[in-house]
Amino acid sequence: MAAACAAVGLPRASYYRRLHPGPARVVRARCSRGLSEEEREAVMAVLHEPRFADRAPGQVYATLLDEGQYLCSERTMYRVLAEHAEVRERRDQLRHPVYHRPELLATAPNQVWSWDITKLLGPAKWTYFYLYVILDIFSRYVPGWLLAREESAALAKLLIEESCERQGIMQDQLTMHSDRGPSMTSKSVALLLADLGVTKSLSRPHVSNDNPYSEAQFKTLKYRPEFPERFGAVQDGREFCRGFFTWYNTEHRHSGIGMMTPEVVHYGRAGEVRAARQRTLDVAYALHPERFVRRRPSAPEVPAMVWINPPVGKPTLWEASGTTISTVDDPEYPPKTGGTLLTRGCLLEKAVQ
Repeated sequence: MAAACAAVGLPRASYYRRLHPGPARVVRARCSRGLSEEEREAVMAVLHEPRFADRAPGQVYATLLDEGQYLCSERTMYRVLAEHAEVRERRDQLRHPVYHRPELLATAPNQVWSWDITKLLGPAKWTYFYLYVILDIFSRYVPGWLLAREESAALAKLLIEESCERQGIMQDQLTMHSDRGPSMTSKSVALLLADLGVTKSLSRPHVSNDNPYSEAQFKTLKYRPEFPERFGAVQDGREFCRGFFTWYNTEHRHSGIGMMTPEVVHYGRAGEVRAARQRTLDVAYALHPERFVRRRPSAPEVPAMVWINPPVGKPTLWEASGTTISTVDDPEYPPKTGGTLLTRGCLLEKAVQ
């Protein structure tokens, strides 16, 4: 029965409830103490009088009592108004629009960058230094960072421009994703991205998980054993960050990229490193195959794709082969060859080089 219900899309509880219906519900008669239809119409007529048009039911109730008239209780006035959909907040309420959910795909370095700004505690209370960090979500490589005494759109513009020049970013190659901070939404940064041919992507307001890679990188920074409680000066912070980002790019084995270092993945040496690891495992297996009970050991691979918010209800299994990228069992996503790939209004430029 479970398989049959699943095949037709019917919950089992609904099937059994229809198979063995319970006793019919008893429809209770309306309370005799309630107002009649004529009395309800009279209440609405009084509430619609011009003198009561801008008054609350409590004031109407008190005014009628002062005039020696009683129609119904204050709560009944609210019930009658609610039946006619005339009870709501009188003040203008902000209606939040439905923001587009960012869906970004990277299958190689320098396709999608994520950037954010975090605060580092200064020498005294209420003093901070601002750390700007750009992160490649595919390789987890940090192409640029900056520590300053203030958060400024001009500094963000300078960092983005220098990072793009250092990485040789071409027109329509890169998408930059960020939250909606003042520097990220500034006009100067937007104009710079437009001049560089970089697609701009923003997180949804009040959503904490639309920029996960930058947040995870900040946690790695602040959970380091040598991370101080406070920095004595901005020079101390820069010296610490210089050592940290060198370690992060060149020595840190990242679990999200097959325990490779970000530099190895970013500059295309992951295949060589994995092959060397595999040779070491093969030697170990040849010496003691009995120690590997379930299967032959294999070195972890670098993921072929990295998503920010995979499409909901769409397949997330993509096959990358040569210059072809295709999906499985979805007629709306036919195979694409290089070039531009569009999905849910989000531009994925040159998904496969």
